[in-house]
Amino acid sequence: MEGPSSARLFACRADTMRLIGDLSDADATVQSMDDASPAKWHAAHTTWFFEEFILLPFVPGYEAYDSHYRFLFNSYYEMLGARHPRPRRGLLSRPSLDEIKNYRRHVDAALARALEKGFCAQAEDLLDLGIAHEQQHQELILTDILHLFAQNPLRPAFRHLLVAQAEATPLEGVPWVSYPGGIFLVGQSGDHFGFDCERPRHRVLVAPFALAARPVTNRQWCEFVADGAYRRATLWLSDGWKEVQSQDWQAPLYWERRDDAFWEMTLCGPRPIELDAPVSHISYYEADAYARWAGERLPTEFEWEIGATRQPIEGNFADSGRYRPMAGSESAQSPLRQLYGDVWEWTASPYTAYPGFRAAPGAVGEYNGKFMSGQFVLRGGSCATPKGHVRPSYRNFFYPHQRWQFTGLRLAQDGA
Repeated sequence: MEGPSSARLFACRADTMRLIGDLSDADATVQSMDDASPAKWHAAHTTWFFEEFILLPFVPGYEAYDSHYRFLFNSYYEMLGARHPRPRRGLLSRPSLDEIKNYRRHVDAALARALEKGFCAQAEDLLDLGIAHEQQHQELILTDILHLFAQNPLRPAFRHLLVAQAEATPLEGVPWVSYPGGIFLVGQSGDHFGFDCERPRHRVLVAPFALAARPVTNRQWCEFVADGAYRRATLWLSDGWKEVQSQDWQAPLYWERRDDAFWEMTLCGPRPIELDAPVSHISYYEADAYARWAGERLPTEFEWEIGATRQPIEGNFADSGRYRPMAGSESAQSPLRQLYGDVWEWTASPYTAYPGFRAAPGAVGEYNGKFMSGQFVLRGGSCATPKGHVRPSYRNFFYPHQRWQFTGLRLAQDGA
């Protein structure tokens, strides 16, 4: 297992502080919906994770910074006791953002002292997990702030656009990349870091298939909308059609019509949609309906992984500062364009355990396994994902109705 370095840990910790650096205490406290959490809570919870799972059990003499924090900032670890209800995190006006920053500094100083002395192998593995866990919350900070600012009538910008809008010509047609059937190894090996849900590495039988060379774009989605797809029950799964009707879905989340064009709320404020950028903020139900409308299907997670295994992990990640999916290029060298970054891609695979899966002992074993019910797998990362966080075997997962994340799709079809 790769041991975490002090530099890697504290670079990750500093990235979180840069993300929240321009937020006011009010920005960082408000909770816009049950699925989202305040930025202040994310900053505190990731700190509590290091304190709870590393400092308290592995550093003799370390005492918790504040005994109340285990209740306030525990997310879902039942073995660790009672916790503040998730839908009420926005009511935590105290501790203040400054107090949370002090908490982070205190825990970081304790981690630095402990790293100088060295950790055992078990603690090093947990540090790896803690870094990956904090990177997940960095993405959630961005998506949760976007949802929060989208509710504000002023439509404020989280960041001004750091990268100019790309010039792009319309992409004609949908080229396909074909793959032969066979028996393939999937999942993460034990030689590198991976979440427990990516293991064990195992063989799967896959029939011949093809993947679209690029994700579905906003231009293509506009055609879906114009064809009245949000009003055609035959395109939708039953539960999806209930969501369309009850939530009055007419387009992806954050889209709004201005005169004859669509605009969308972004982390840089309201902007016209980029027609040749991947469509984003759609649910599994919408992705499935689009695939049916297009006469194709969603890929399985194993088809996606097979396609991704030989491609470099390059793309539009959070480090670009763009915080928005970008238009693709016909000059891209990889056969599957924009496979990583831009948008998480829905797959047709339910989020379930791999054969032989075993949760880790203790409370940390609650990290992934207990959520293996009723959700679908997404792959590839997004424009809000930290660079270096994803890999071919990475399995993200959300409920089929959720769409506040940067989620899109890539089509698949059966091979000959």
